[in-house]
Amino acid sequence: MIDAYLLPLQRRALAPLARRLAARGVTADQITLAGFGLGLAAVAALAAGAFAAGLVLIGLNRLADGLDGAVARLTTPTDRGAFLDIALDFVFYALVPVGFALADPEANALAAAVLVAAFVGTGSSFLAFAALAGQRGISAAAYPTKGIYYLGGLTEGFETVAIFVLMCLLPQAFAQLAYIFAGACAITTLTRWRQGWIAFSPRAKTEDAPR
Repeated sequence: MIDAYLLPLQRRALAPLARRLAARGVTADQITLAGFGLGLAAVAALAAGAFAAGLVLIGLNRLADGLDGAVARLTTPTDRGAFLDIALDFVFYALVPVGFALADPEANALAAAVLVAAFVGTGSSFLAFAALAGQRGISAAAYPTKGIYYLGGLTEGFETVAIFVLMCLLPQAFAQLAYIFAGACAITTLTRWRQGWIAFSPRAKTEDAPR
């Protein structure tokens, strides 16, 4: 919901570190893959009940997610990099609830399943819109540096990370938080379906696409 406002601040904050990494020959794809490795480690930590460690590793995963784009913009952005970034992000988001389910299956499994299903709705609507927007040459004015069309909504990256942080700080409340966020994700999915229905109708024009 507020990703577009936070991105300029994030770019400025990460620029010095990104320049140092690029100068050392570190590539954006290497950062993406390292970040995904950190994300997998976070899921393992959550499954083991080490929620503080999981929180730190989630933060490092998100740091890498910002740095890979910053390094790419300093070097040569590629379609492969954009694909890798978004594909691994969605897997990471879906695995975090699984970590909590493994930590306490009796209390968390059903809520985790509901949240993963909600993520399928937000992720599939996001990617389906991006694919068709790419075919039509539609770009998102609010996210000019993104490798694909970035369709916003009530639950974007910031909100997802915020709920993960709360879950790590309050693991006993995971189920309640998961159900609440799943409901918010359902609203996002419905609004994206509506945007796609309008933007890709036979009479729609490119300039009518959501911004």
